[in-house]
Amino acid sequence: MRARTEALALLAGGGVADLALRFTQVALPLVILHETGSVAATGLVGGAAGVPVLLSPWWARRARQWVDSGTRLAVIAVVQAVALAMVPAAAALDLLTPGILIVSGLLLGCGEALAGPGRSALLADTGDRWAKDRAVVLLTWQDGLRRIGMTVGPVIAAFAVSAGVTNGLLWTEAAAVLGSGLLACTVKAERTPATSEPPSIRTSLKSRRDVLYGWITRGTGCVTWFAFTLGLSVIGAERDQPGVYLAAGMTGYGVGSVIGTAISLAVVRRIRPVRLAAFAWMWMGLCWIGMGLWSTPPVIAVLGALAGVAVVLGIAAISILITRSSAGAERRTLLSGQTVVVNAGSSAGLLIGGPIIAVAGAESTLVGAGLLTAIVATAVLVRCQTAEHVGDRDHHPGRAA
Repeated sequence: MRARTEALALLAGGGVADLALRFTQVALPLVILHETGSVAATGLVGGAAGVPVLLSPWWARRARQWVDSGTRLAVIAVVQAVALAMVPAAAALDLLTPGILIVSGLLLGCGEALAGPGRSALLADTGDRWAKDRAVVLLTWQDGLRRIGMTVGPVIAAFAVSAGVTNGLLWTEAAAVLGSGLLACTVKAERTPATSEPPSIRTSLKSRRDVLYGWITRGTGCVTWFAFTLGLSVIGAERDQPGVYLAAGMTGYGVGSVIGTAISLAVVRRIRPVRLAAFAWMWMGLCWIGMGLWSTPPVIAVLGALAGVAVVLGIAAISILITRSSAGAERRTLLSGQTVVVNAGSSAGLLIGGPIIAVAGAESTLVGAGLLTAIVATAVLVRCQTAEHVGDRDHHPGRAA
């Protein structure tokens, strides 16, 4: 019963904080633009926040092992809340400068590099104490709540901005992050022996080649994600229907994500996880291709839903690979590595996405991104099947090749 209560506290805190993050993604650029008058400054917080996450394999090797209890997770939440509150507080005092934006972003990035994997590891450990394979269920629902927030959060934020409470949305996220930390205080510690050397991401992957293959497929999907978000936004603008195509795709994707969350455990128990991950992103790539070839809101909504189901199943497959093969320090290390893969892939995609769309066009970019994702996923699938065949032959040397 205690494990269930702790799991619900972690899920509730993370879900509320992530929903508030979607509010900030809408409100923060508007506040910065209003206060500084600089379009370039609108990306300073997000850009600065990505730096500590991308560098975390080096500076956070020991620090991420420290976040092994709800109380320590709450300490990180306090730092994140202060960093979030810096922007609206400086705006209210008419003191907002690029320097403050960069400091806020760096603090947020440091917090995310520790809090994200830390919360996931605590959630997985709580699931282990609850029941067999409950860890992957909890991680999948965590991801499902994140995607629900991704779908409904911007809509709520848009209404709030139209009502004139833009600064209030920034204070809301600071309060939500602080509240998530308080909820986490109920979670017991999962201590790592003080004498053990914190494992590196590379070392943790040596005996877990399937996790590496899963990261390759997911990382490719993160790189090509820009074709979906930026591409659909551009298509809508070019056809004098701004927001319509992206709204159709994101709504479908959100619905598909919820369906995928509900069926994920039943599916991952029947298909080898690494194969499922490869199939999932292969299917997502095919959905991108379909959107590029038949760019109408109904088709985009349906393909978005299919992509949502596939991606959630793929993420659940990688989660089960990690939770079944690791615990304690190595689990936190692997979850940290996964955070780096996702953030690095997404950042790289957004960096190159605009110029690619400008040159090739949104529809062609969707097709190209889909082909790349599907090809990489297919290559991973073929590599896994080859490895299985070699392993099977080694175990049965008398069998014909």
